[in-house]
Amino acid sequence: MGRLLKPFLPRGLYWRAALIVFVPVSVILLVVSLSFIQRHYDGVTRQMTGNFLLVAHYMLDRVDAQPDPDRAQDEARALGAQFGLLDARIDEELPPPIEMKLPFYDLSGSLAVAELQRGLPQMREVALTSGELTLWLESRHGYLRLHFQLSRISARNPHQMLVLTFVIGIVMGVIAFIYLKNQMRPMARLALAAEAFGRGQTVRYRPGGATEVRAAGKAFLEMRERIERHIEQRTLLLSGVSHDLRTPLTRMRLALSMMEDEPEAAALMADVAEMESLIDRFLEFARTEAVEPMDETDLEALVASRVAEARRAGRAVAFEPGWVGSPVSLRPQLMARAIDNLIANAVRYGTRARIWIETGGSEISVCVEDDGPGIEPEDRERATRPFVRLDLARGASRGSGAGLGLAIVADAMRSHGGRLELGTGATEGYGGLLARLVLPVSDGK
Repeated sequence: MGRLLKPFLPRGLYWRAALIVFVPVSVILLVVSLSFIQRHYDGVTRQMTGNFLLVAHYMLDRVDAQPDPDRAQDEARALGAQFGLLDARIDEELPPPIEMKLPFYDLSGSLAVAELQRGLPQMREVALTSGELTLWLESRHGYLRLHFQLSRISARNPHQMLVLTFVIGIVMGVIAFIYLKNQMRPMARLALAAEAFGRGQTVRYRPGGATEVRAAGKAFLEMRERIERHIEQRTLLLSGVSHDLRTPLTRMRLALSMMEDEPEAAALMADVAEMESLIDRFLEFARTEAVEPMDETDLEALVASRVAEARRAGRAVAFEPGWVGSPVSLRPQLMARAIDNLIANAVRYGTRARIWIETGGSEISVCVEDDGPGIEPEDRERATRPFVRLDLARGASRGSGAGLGLAIVADAMRSHGGRLELGTGATEGYGGLLARLVLPVSDGK
């Protein structure tokens, strides 16, 4: 049952809380109102019908006591006027059967008619039209016709209490709705602040609302401060270590440059160059946490510039332009580093790569596909961790590295509130690793 109702229920906490408040209250009010009306109007109707039965029996006895039909007719009319009936007379014959039609909201009319039938065994026909009731009672001189308002024997307008309950419920519901909205607003602000922090943005947030919400807000602020402090310490650590290593490497390069005739000098110089490349990767990984403001950027132009830069470096990269879209809010330098890393990763483990942009729903994806060996599905999550190398899967002969390439890309996408997705390409001539830089974009941009 829960699975069947889930698609029709609201997903937001605000509307779910509104349902939790209003549905039970509405059901209780409806059940209590109907139960009260049923019992109250049943009792009133039986009492009023019982009073009218006394009048009907009295009139029937008086009419039967008359010696002839003319005197009986005069007596019936006189008694009808005396008891406030609309009409009272003697009919010689019964009318054709008349179908009674009660309004759907008349909760007591049918009960009144049933009580009349039970208390007047002389009743031969009954007609109910437009809130007026007509009875034909068998007498000694014919059929005594009594015509009167239904309100004479039945409590009228039973729906008025329902209307009053409904109106009061609406008014109180609006008041409760406003109060609930004010209570939910601090939680919505907390959710927005947490979502912005997940995108790498720090927005101003002040705890408010109920005690529990304030406690959650304060815990979020403390957690955000700890995370920012940890990121800052990690960045400083990597930057400091990388810069400190450059000094001895520079001395080593200088010493090796003076030993060009030595046979081991070339190999050592290659090792020094590789160590400097690793240091550059460490610095690049540290720079992914640097704060860069968001800016409206032409994504296709950004991708095209990185492809052109890769081609100038001698890399075989194909770009498929043609994406039509509005500028995207992102960090241009961080996004450029992510694309550069994917291109470098593609041509390192393959021979060529292709790049294109596609749109799906509220997301935009920059796709990079190579013709390399790819990554097995069970290793893809581990491949995005820092300092993890999958040489056995990707080919150790392709070169060494620090295992930071995909980690840098994953961090860059998390700072945009997006994600890095790894899969297997299906394009003919490629079919290697397919990496997607997925960016969330509101309003389909």
